[in-house]
Amino acid sequence: MTPTTPVIEIKDLHKAYGALEVLKGVDITAPKGHVTSLIGSSGSGKSTLLRCCNLLEDSQQGEVIFKGDPVRWKGEGHSRRPSDAAQVTRIRTNLSMVFQQFNLWAHMTILQNVMEAPLTVLRRDRHEVEEAARGYLDKVGIGDKCDVYPAQLSGGQQQRAAIARALCMEPEALLFDEPTSALDPELEQEVVRVIKALAEEGRTMLIVTHDMKMAADVSDHVVFLHQGLIEEEGAPQDLFGAPKSERLRGFLSATQAA
Repeated sequence: MTPTTPVIEIKDLHKAYGALEVLKGVDITAPKGHVTSLIGSSGSGKSTLLRCCNLLEDSQQGEVIFKGDPVRWKGEGHSRRPSDAAQVTRIRTNLSMVFQQFNLWAHMTILQNVMEAPLTVLRRDRHEVEEAARGYLDKVGIGDKCDVYPAQLSGGQQQRAAIARALCMEPEALLFDEPTSALDPELEQEVVRVIKALAEEGRTMLIVTHDMKMAADVSDHVVFLHQGLIEEEGAPQDLFGAPKSERLRGFLSATQAA
């Protein structure tokens, strides 16, 4: 891998659920240190694309390339599956995903939640992991919540704990799937501040979001998906300031009216 090799590269990706074609040939590049936001209406394929990136979903056609290494497949079409389990594990542990619904373990404290994957998946030293976990919880502003359980936190605090958990894996990139859409507006801002701070650090991020202001503020590149295809993409100032396509203009005016 050279310094210019993208962390994630997607080429001509197709994904269908039965007869329903969700992605119809999509190309995405996530360069190291860049923030790429995926926008578009519900059903446009944004979250599916993100899940195909870290192999939570199998695609039927096209390439998924991690740090210059293409995923190896067996079978074709709907029976296509990754053929190298070790490669899948390597990709998943290097692409930490933050979900819309937090997905914290209710029976573990916040500190235990953040430590669990580095201990069980990466087999890292417990003392080192605890030190790192406490540091990441401080970073996201909830260092004082280590010993409480998820149910005792607000939604915004739970999502920040989920971000700390993702960071504790020391991933090559962070994948965010609608990280603020389950939150009230005031709690949403807590999470947006954390994501902005991570962007300023130069972390590689791929963000599916309905929050156009956040996409405009944190992104190096914005991709507008419409019905499984890329309708328009470019720098945020171009897409939000001077959209070329009628569909993007309609989408942006609808989101501003909402």
